[in-house]
Amino acid sequence: MTHRTRPNGSEQALDVAYDTALLDLDGVVYAGGDAIAHAVESLAAAHEQGMRLAYVTNNAARTPQTVAEHLTRLGVPAAAGDVITSAQAVARLIADQVPAGAKVLAVGGEGLIAALRERGLVPVESAEDGPAAAVQGYSPELRWAQLAEMAYAVNAGVPWFASNTDLTIPSGRGIAPGNGAAVEVVRIATGATPQVAGKPLPPMHRETVIRTGARRPLVVGDRLDTDIEGAFAGGVDALLVLTGVTTPAALLAAEPRHRPTYVGADLRDLLRAQPEVADAADGAFGCGGWTASAGADELVLDGAGDPLDGLRALCAAAWSAAGEGTCRLDGGKALSRLGW
Repeated sequence: MTHRTRPNGSEQALDVAYDTALLDLDGVVYAGGDAIAHAVESLAAAHEQGMRLAYVTNNAARTPQTVAEHLTRLGVPAAAGDVITSAQAVARLIADQVPAGAKVLAVGGEGLIAALRERGLVPVESAEDGPAAAVQGYSPELRWAQLAEMAYAVNAGVPWFASNTDLTIPSGRGIAPGNGAAVEVVRIATGATPQVAGKPLPPMHRETVIRTGARRPLVVGDRLDTDIEGAFAGGVDALLVLTGVTTPAALLAAEPRHRPTYVGADLRDLLRAQPEVADAADGAFGCGGWTASAGADELVLDGAGDPLDGLRALCAAAWSAAGEGTCRLDGGKALSRLGW
């Protein structure tokens, strides 16, 4: 696949150009349970325009019904069938490899338990229950004894699965440890490596396609290493919003598989056409009122206007300079001009 050297433009608003938005939740729609600014009204407008909204999350703790009820309380249009979780993806992955009705040692939240039962599997709590597989999913109530049971099972040779391996998860109070942190505990205790279902890996993309039937999907996310990489692996376009984990500095340093098709401040960009990043004089790149270029040891930004246009121009300068690698030019001064 040819590596991306600049964000794309779109003459049409994205909610018109694509039939389905595959939306991450944490850091995109809400943080710590509260709606992110502009998310509710933007999603309602996209829905009214005829865009299907599907909520695709690596968080395996809650059931789709619970997630949909939460979204509805926030004012976001959602039904249980619109929610796809890494718990559903890992349950299908397990069901494809163990006998029907098999016992599965499950460490995680209600969402993981419900997903296993949906596939006809029987969740158990102890390595002594004879499980055919063992699976970890995120739970804010995780207990140390549960990690010990997982380690006992994996050390005994039971096949090990994980809903996802996100090391962190955004919350209303900041960044907290994610399921990947708990997976690392078991990895240290066992030396084993789990099969992983969640973004950016193929099982999650497969689950999303099966459940949504999207023809022209647009991934919308806040993380380069899950949302954007997952879109890259699946060969679909992606909008990165800067309301969650990814910082502008990290975006400039993105390697090819982490470079989004579009860059937006928040979900209002789902309703907007996207400006072109054009070639300017002397190898520079222009967007809006800004011009960006790669200097000897830093990124250079000139002009004025919408800071997001400046960031798009900087992305083009950084990604073009990096080629298939990571841009190591200092972008601090340029980002400071944009308020970051």
